[in-house]
Amino acid sequence: MTRDRSRRRAEGRSEAPRDASTAPFRLLQNPWPPLTVISPAAEDRLHEASVQILENTGIEFLDDEALDLFAQAGAAVQRETRRVRIDRGLLLETIAKAPSSFTLHARNPERNVIIGGDYIVFSPVGGPAYSTNLERGRRPGTLADYEDLVRLTHIFNILHHGSDTHVEPTDLPVETRHLDYLYRLITLTDKTIMGPIRGRVLARDAVEITAILFGGHGVIREHPGLISIVNANSPLRYDNVMAEGLITYARAGQAVVVTPFILAGAMGPITLAGAVAQQNAEALAGIALAQLVNPGAPVVYGGFTTDTYMRSGSPSFGTPEAAWAILVGGQLARRYHLPYRTSGGLNSSNVPDAQAAYESMMSLWPSILAHGNFIYHAAGWIEGGLTTSYEKFINDVEVLSMMAALLDGFEINDDTLALAYIDQVGPGGHHFDTAHTLARFSTAFYQPLISTRQSYEAWVESGSLDAAQRAHLKWKALLKTYQQPPLDPAIDEALRDYVTRRKRELEPP
Repeated sequence: MTRDRSRRRAEGRSEAPRDASTAPFRLLQNPWPPLTVISPAAEDRLHEASVQILENTGIEFLDDEALDLFAQAGAAVQRETRRVRIDRGLLLETIAKAPSSFTLHARNPERNVIIGGDYIVFSPVGGPAYSTNLERGRRPGTLADYEDLVRLTHIFNILHHGSDTHVEPTDLPVETRHLDYLYRLITLTDKTIMGPIRGRVLARDAVEITAILFGGHGVIREHPGLISIVNANSPLRYDNVMAEGLITYARAGQAVVVTPFILAGAMGPITLAGAVAQQNAEALAGIALAQLVNPGAPVVYGGFTTDTYMRSGSPSFGTPEAAWAILVGGQLARRYHLPYRTSGGLNSSNVPDAQAAYESMMSLWPSILAHGNFIYHAAGWIEGGLTTSYEKFINDVEVLSMMAALLDGFEINDDTLALAYIDQVGPGGHHFDTAHTLARFSTAFYQPLISTRQSYEAWVESGSLDAAQRAHLKWKALLKTYQQPPLDPAIDEALRDYVTRRKRELEPP
């Protein structure tokens, strides 16, 4: 595989290899054709099964406005059961209005990202209740943890997106927590952001704050600056909180990632085919709702189907079954010409060990091969998503950087084939001192962030540190180098004023 180096220069790729803490921000594109893992006939059967689910069984929306929108569009709506049945004609006509790709805007325009096509956006973990590192151990997430993790996200440009709650700041009041973490997210990084979407109140605050940041509702309606995850309450239900958030974002022109979370054998059939068919039905129903609210609103087809550990009923992550679901989900997203969200660092390990690494790779590789566009949870996830690990965050950044280097490929031309130097060295010689090697030795290969290339003796002499211990030293050192990106003082003041006012309005008497 060859890649055009002039394109890499145009995108800001330096010829000198850098480790992940110094590499410039650049968009990634997947140069490989997407992996097709089921036949066209099998894909048709999954699609037909999904359509039958929505036409015959139906799906519940526990929100009156959602029911009104579907009824006005011609869907069969049973008010007393909150169930909506959507015929295939209406479904396909509606989802066809969604864009196949869109630009998500950052407050620093140089960090805008494209979601869709061949583009890849890596986003760190979001949502865990606990944080852990080798120094403090596992504890409920705090605002200080959250701030640290946002700073690390800003430092590493292999992470293209700022995410949302890298860890839940449980030391803040629930009623106003979203205001504090969203303000910190905006001010500590200038990358794209993810906002709260749980109900109209939180979603409206996120939209208002984004409008302040970018210069008004008219601006963000045409140039979305906010994205968030909408989860179906599988099986076959969108609760009022998720439906309200989806409607609020879509009406404001902000992006929603519609993602059923299905555990095969629990919230969906135990067979993978049935679970994926249900995922597809739920995702398409949510995407249709967004298009009924605002035709052309940016949406992403999300997949998050995995298997259940049947001995306990808990979810399993980084499994072959989950990998199959990722690959087939990508095939279905392409069928409907929609951007695809998947997850890149999922695992069930309780610590950043070998299990965490190999299960995460079982998530990342299928995500790349399936042409995932928005790869969420790509750094920091352990313990089935309950905990964010600082050390796992660094280890994942190393893996993502190596993946980016792999996707860059290599050149094949007269210069790189080096036939003259092969002839010069001949049999039994070496290339250490050729002019070809001397001109390239410092820039030729990927430079690791924490991986060691030491001999055993040198490794022992330097402390016998394993990958987690080296990652621990790295995040501590890097946080000392963090520099906060500047923000217009007038915008900052307006954001502070809004947060202060809304806290007064939302705090319980």
